[in-house]
Amino acid sequence: MLDVEPTPSPVFNVESTLAVEWWVTNGPKIAEGALRIALTLIIAVVVRFVLRRLIDRMTRGNGGRKPKLLKPLRERAPQALGALVSERREQRAKTIGSVLKSFVTIIVFGVAFIQVLTELGMNPAPILTSAGILGVAIGFGAQNLVKDFLSGMFMMLEDQYGVGDVVDLGPATGTVESVALRITTIRDTNGTVWYVRNGEILRVGNSSQGFAVAVVDLPLGYGANLASASEVLTKAVEEATGEELLAKDVIDKPQVLGVEKVTPEGITMRVTVKVRPGRQWAVQRALRAKLMPALDEAGISLKST
Repeated sequence: MLDVEPTPSPVFNVESTLAVEWWVTNGPKIAEGALRIALTLIIAVVVRFVLRRLIDRMTRGNGGRKPKLLKPLRERAPQALGALVSERREQRAKTIGSVLKSFVTIIVFGVAFIQVLTELGMNPAPILTSAGILGVAIGFGAQNLVKDFLSGMFMMLEDQYGVGDVVDLGPATGTVESVALRITTIRDTNGTVWYVRNGEILRVGNSSQGFAVAVVDLPLGYGANLASASEVLTKAVEEATGEELLAKDVIDKPQVLGVEKVTPEGITMRVTVKVRPGRQWAVQRALRAKLMPALDEAGISLKST
């Protein structure tokens, strides 16, 4: 009995032929498109990596030096803060760098996404329009959050305050412990930590920029000789500020301004000294400890309490 080879199915031959023809016609185009998409994604990842590394280098300070990112920006940080200056600069640079990294990621991958859609033969315009409408809707729903971020960003760029500054933000007054884009953390004199939203800050009183003034008010009785009191205070304050304990904080010659106010209880004389920022309270306490005994030793009557 002879073996008879099965006859190939005409349908199978037709399908195979069509598949081969389709691949011959469209295969190179698909392979080229897939290659372009892969290259686009690879380029996006590489560009993002390079830009993020560049931002890291610009936000890194070497040996306490100011980071390159902050050099074009105005800085109000007083050198009197010492080691806190480096911490403040580092935090400010890292915060701005974090925003720049997020911006770079969105832009790079956004462009890559549009390019991929184009390669797939899709029109990105409707998708971009929908994304824009969605972004507007989210923006309306998160207005306070956006306000906090924008306020924090401008505060960072303008260097209104930073770590170590003594500030009055309205809702809270104290020493700044940390600064972020949304929240500023402050510790007051009682040790309470306050978290203030940047969008709620309408004014900033910074006691740690440039210089500060130590103001000492001395209460005298009505029987005090004001001319003698002025001479005693001038001599005593010059001696006190010349001592090593206070000399490092004083940046200008002290002034005895004279009578500041007259009340039914007595007369108040004022002495002022220009000092390093943030050191006014310590200088005030030290001067009171020096000036009050000097007046008492000179026989000048003090206001009775």
